[in-house]
Amino acid sequence: MDIEVIRKGKVVHLPGANLEDEDFSNLDLTGINLAGANLVGVDFSGSKLERARLEGANLLGSQLLGTDLRANLLGANLMQANLSGADLRGSNLRGANLMGAKLTQASFAGAFLSGANLMSVNLQGVDLRGADLRGVNLSGANLQGANLSQANLQGALLQEANLEEADLRNANLSGANLTGANLLCAELEGTNLAGVNFTGACLVGTVAK
Repeated sequence: MDIEVIRKGKVVHLPGANLEDEDFSNLDLTGINLAGANLVGVDFSGSKLERARLEGANLLGSQLLGTDLRANLLGANLMQANLSGADLRGSNLRGANLMGAKLTQASFAGAFLSGANLMSVNLQGVDLRGADLRGVNLSGANLQGANLSQANLQGALLQEANLEEADLRNANLSGANLTGANLLCAELEGTNLAGVNFTGACLVGTVAK
């Protein structure tokens, strides 16, 4: 019965529900409460989840292609989820786990990702303008050509990260660990680099003023 209510697009409150492998694609689920729910393998592709409560939800391997995910995802498990083309602008992803997630053409502009785990993820060309990335784990991540202008990366872990041609203008990198990172031709105009660890990093062609 709960499943049919969701599919009818009605606002529902189902915190902690078990909805594993269900199909909720192309639905208007604005404001739905699925906090702490088991959403492993669920298909939300093309759905609208604006203002949804998904804090602590398990979205392991879920399908979120083109989903409006401007929601509360505090501490959510998004490992191996497909977020290609998803709209996460301004979303709360503090402490979320996105290891192994597919993020092609996703937008994280203005999102709150402090303390999130993005280790080794592919963020090539992704929009992270003005995002809060304080203390985030981006070790080994591919950020080639990513837009990180005005982002707050204070204390971020970026060891071995690929930041080739990334836009870091006016970003805050103070205290970040960029050991072994590739910053080939990255843009660093106006960037706060106080206390950054550049040990073994490639800074060839980097533009900074």
